Amino acid sequence: MTDAEKRNRRIAWLILFVAAAATIAWVFIPTWLIMPFKSQTARGVALSWWLKRWAPLATVLGLMLTTGTAALLWRSARWYGRTLAVAALLPVLAVAWFAHQNHFEWMFKPLPNAAYARGDDAGFANERTMVMAVTLNGEAAAYPVRQMAYHHIVQDLVGGVPIVVTY
Repeated sequence: MTDAEKRNRRIAWLILFVAAAATIAWVFIPTWLIMPFKSQTARGVALSWWLKRWAPLATVLGLMLTTGTAALLWRSARWYGRTLAVAALLPVLAVAWFAHQNHFEWMFKPLPNAAYARGDDAGFANERTMVMAVTLNGEAAAYPVRQMAYHHIVQDLVGGVPIVVTY
């Protein structure tokens, strides 16, 4: 193998691993920045949503680049080189799938069967429980902040008016 061929193979391996790392990071960063019960900045949220918006396209392009580079290296690679190429390709394939999922829904699960109770009947709440309260047309409702912080949204009917409460 000539020096030029060796250099080209090194460059191809570098492209493979940089493309794989960048593709994985594209999906990992929003997942890491936006987590339940973790402090977040406006800048971090904006970056996360931008990355999430473009993740399906970016991961497909990353998958195409890593697959093409791995296929190029495959012909002349030994068994350990092929194993390394597959090891770089598999996580890229996984994040390409993951980018098409709404993982924020997995983290902030909607309450499937919300149940409402009178204040006296709610055993999990007491007079010190922080709540968000709404009063409409003479009817009042309160939503514990502790639960809203995890589920973030509830639809309700208060005083005959459909509302959406969010936190």
